Amino acid sequence: MIKILIAVLTISALAAVFGILLGFSSVHFKVEVDPLVDKINTILPQAQCGQCGYLGCLPYAQAIANGDEINKCPPGGQTTIEQLANFMGIEITESAYEDKTSTRNVAFIHEDSCIGCTKCIQICPIDAIIGSTKAMHTIMKDECTGCDLCVAPCPTDCIEMIPMKTTSKNWKWQFNQIHVVQLSTDNTKGIEQK
Repeated sequence: MIKILIAVLTISALAAVFGILLGFSSVHFKVEVDPLVDKINTILPQAQCGQCGYLGCLPYAQAIANGDEINKCPPGGQTTIEQLANFMGIEITESAYEDKTSTRNVAFIHEDSCIGCTKCIQICPIDAIIGSTKAMHTIMKDECTGCDLCVAPCPTDCIEMIPMKTTSKNWKWQFNQIHVVQLSTDNTKGIEQK
């Protein structure tokens, strides 16, 4: 019984010492993060896809804070560009990536070809793929950012990127393409166009 008590006290003492060391280290060796970089990083979609030319969203956020362009994130699309422009107080720019469609692409798994290897699940940075080992997988299209990372590792080529269908949830007005006519009223002539 005494040996058990000694072992428990020894482990408790070691845990207390290491806890104090970790607490001391976390206070004195803390790495300061620029609040601007932290805020920019929260705006980015966290796809970690590398399509912007950086290894992930945090390095891209640091580059934006240092003056790089805000328009290099395909998964974030125009919405992210607008949010970054509003936050940074700069003029909205066009996307630096080639966007041939007004809708975003999402991954689609041809479920009859899926072998359940889980390689796509392991690579997906936002967990938009549902499935398990040796079972069919599927994509949650509302969660998918279109980062295209899951396509390459698939051994059966059952994943493809398809345009997301336009619905009432994702449809947006194209205000710059709508011709607006100003109308004025005149007491004697009624309504006339200018």
